[in-house]
Amino acid sequence: MRKVINPLLLSFALVSCSTDENNGDNETIVVNAEEVKAIITDGEWRITFYADSDVDDTDNYNGYVFTFNVDGTLGATNGSTSLSGAWSITESENNDTDERERDVDFNIFFASPDIFEELANDWNILNYNDAKMELWDTSVDDGSTDYLNFEKT
Repeated sequence: MRKVINPLLLSFALVSCSTDENNGDNETIVVNAEEVKAIITDGEWRITFYADSDVDDTDNYNGYVFTFNVDGTLGATNGSTSLSGAWSITESENNDTDERERDVDFNIFFASPDIFEELANDWNILNYNDAKMELWDTSVDDGSTDYLNFEKT
């Protein structure tokens, strides 16, 4: 069931922002892609929660600090190991909703090692603010849901 939104707020949201559905309970959050870009490129981030198919794998990323650069490069370092990847935000029309609404994906790519390849995905944005980014993805293969949370250091 969708929440009722003030018509004035809805009009503003449809003109200036994008939407992203959350993890299956049919609620929609307003996602402003430019705002997300500004937030994620400001400072360093760490993974505070990562669950792959209901298995908590957060410990695999303890000690790593992530930097999302404006040019789309992504760095992860724990002081002794440095890894490079890429990130982007893409918007596409969401065929399940009004054509004025857009689907926003937070894309992460690492080629190696295996534990970082697990982060490579087109993530949906569940929630975000200046200090936290909560992401989720449902697998097309088995229907399981993965969660990934970054918090600013």
